Order: sequence, then C-alpha cells, then structure tokens
Amino acid sequence: MKFAELSDRIFNEATAAYHVTDHVDAPQPNPYEPGSVEHTLFAKNWIDAVQWHLEDIIRDPAIDPVDALALKRRIDKSNQDRTDMVEQLDTYFLETNSSVTPLADATINTESPAWALDRLSILALKIFHMLQEVKRTDASAEHLERCSSKLNILQQQREDLIQAIDTLLDDIAAGRKYMKVYRQMKMYNDPDTNPVLYGAKK
Repeated sequence: MKFAELSDRIFNEATAAYHVTDHVDAPQPNPYEPGSVEHTLFAKNWIDAVQWHLEDIIRDPAIDPVDALALKRRIDKSNQDRTDMVEQLDTYFLETNSSVTPLADATINTESPAWALDRLSILALKIFHMLQEVKRTDASAEHLERCSSKLNILQQQREDLIQAIDTLLDDIAAGRKYMKVYRQMKMYNDPDTNPVLYGAKK
C-alpha cells in the first residue's frame, strides 16, 4: 500500500473513531505506536475532526459571547497544532529522502507532501459529513440529490488527490522532484510578532 493510500485509510479510521462519541473533549483513542508516522497521521485527522466541530459550534447564532471567545482561542491553538503536525510530517519526508540526490532538471512542487495530506485529511471529514447528509430522512429530495452529487465529486477528488500525492512522493524518491519545509511562521500567536500582544507588554 502506498503512503497516500495508507494515510487515507488512517484518516478514515480517525474520523470514524471521533464520531463514536462525537464530542470535542473526548480522549483520542490513537491505536498506533507513539512516535510512528501512523500515530502522527491519526492524531492529525483527530485534530482536524475536533476543529471541524468547534467551527460548527462557534457558528451557533445563540452562542454566549464569552463562550464564543473561549472557542475562538481554542480554534487558534488547534490551527497552530495542525500546522506544527504538518511540518512534522514534512520533516519525516525530508529525512526519508535525505539520501536522494535530485536530478539536474528536478523541480519543486507548489505544495509539499504534508500540506497535500492535510487536504486529504479534510476530505475524509467532508466525505463523512456529506454522507450523513445523503442519509438524512428529514431532508427534501432536492437536498438529498444535491448532496449526493457533491459526495460523488468529493470521492473523485479523493481518488485524484491520493494518486497525485503518491506520484509526488515517487518523484521525490526518484529525484525528479525536490522539497523544502517552509516553516509557516504564524505571527498572530507569537508575542514577539503580533503588535497587539507585544504592545500589551509595554
């Protein structure tokens, strides 16, 4: 099984595991060995699943403003954790291919393997939730038809993305492509680069 196929399988496992309790504070039942790339992939999708539902909750028009602010802070931290995990995966790919010498005409991709996997993780969640819409018994025929059409597109997108990621990884391993890890350097969480935060220290 190629890496993107494996990742997709684990993302779907994690998505299904989250929805056993369907609660943003449920403990993460990661079945993989800590330190393994499989463990990281499961944890990555779990973070995405929790954030997906936090984003749903914060859009409740009746939410208490104090609760909304706490949720916004939690979503910000989740975004940072997600970014850190993507960079961890890209570091894994760099280390895995450290002995590869890029060919003279090797090119760089617009997107690193791990950021493409990030999209695949989100797709697992989109497909899960669109399938729930297709199964609804309280929705109109038009809604079900519309969601069924979207589900077909999402499933095709997943197939295309899996193939594209595995092709990219093959190209990197063969030296036809090379990669770099550009740290995201998010400024809003950094007290030294967010003027609101460093201004508050004055």
